Amino acid sequence: MLDEQAIRTFLYGTTRYFEVAAQQPASVGSPYLMSHDATELYEYTGVISVSGRRDGIVYFTAPRGMLTVLLMRMNESDVSHENLCDIVGEVANTIAGNARRDFGNQFHISVPTVLTAGGEEPRRPIGSQPIVIPINWRSHSARLVVCLK
Repeated sequence: MLDEQAIRTFLYGTTRYFEVAAQQPASVGSPYLMSHDATELYEYTGVISVSGRRDGIVYFTAPRGMLTVLLMRMNESDVSHENLCDIVGEVANTIAGNARRDFGNQFHISVPTVLTAGGEEPRRPIGSQPIVIPINWRSHSARLVVCLK
């Protein structure tokens, strides 16, 4: 299970992403443990596989509306399915990449995989306890799920 400092790393990475990329801060709710049978996915999910000192996945899941506004905030008028997939993957990749700074070069991350509603679910490693970090930005809600062992 992640310790408090590791959770803080992901909290900071999440708020920092929105401050820099969207030029508007996001607030994060209290992290909580996900029950293993819960799926808490929105329409778009960017998944990053992690290996090295820690193994597992980190994923950012958000509704279409939030990602659309995020793209527009970044002066991108093309809010096609492809661009929504790109932005959800970018958010997950940036947050996991920023965590790599704290965890060191033994924290290897993959390129993002994007899942959409009605498709596959992220494969959480056996023996890990997912931690959900609720994210609120403007009037939208999303989640960052950290599932490392």
